[in-house]
Amino acid sequence: MLVLGRKPGEYIIIDNNIVVKVVKSDEGHLRLAIDAPKHISIVRGELVEEKNKNVS
Repeated sequence: MLVLGRKPGEYIIIDNNIVVKVVKSDEGHLRLAIDAPKHISIVRGELVEEKNKNVS
């Protein structure tokens, strides 16, 4: 896992086609904007965990 520090307005690029940008950062809260091709699935972690919990 790669851990980076970013400030609002800064971004990272993954595999030359996914952009993850910090759009807001307040006391423990972070807002990200993710720009990715339509065929890339983006799912919040808590939804994946809940789905996996319900499958077991």
